[in-house]
Amino acid sequence: MTKRPTFKDLFKESMKDPKIKAAYDILEPEFAVIDQFINARKKTNYSQEELANELAMQQPAIARLEQGGYATTTVNTLSRIANALGYKLKISLLPKKTPTRK
Repeated sequence: MTKRPTFKDLFKESMKDPKIKAAYDILEPEFAVIDQFINARKKTNYSQEELANELAMQQPAIARLEQGGYATTTVNTLSRIANALGYKLKISLLPKKTPTRK
């Protein structure tokens, strides 16, 4: 009987495909932000519903944010969520390794 692959195994294998890796690299900053919000919420022991109630929002709005649907969420809303979780939102630009324009 073969062992069922873990998500980590599947991820590692899929990153060998240059097309998949390129697509992932484009979305990586979004994944990082999502992870930070989820980890912050869990660290504070808030459920999605409790956090939504704290912010006078609906629980599905928090679920959408955590599923990557924050592209249309305002910076102000992200800041309010971070603040409710005991964090401060910081947005920064980092230089690329290679410039896009010469």
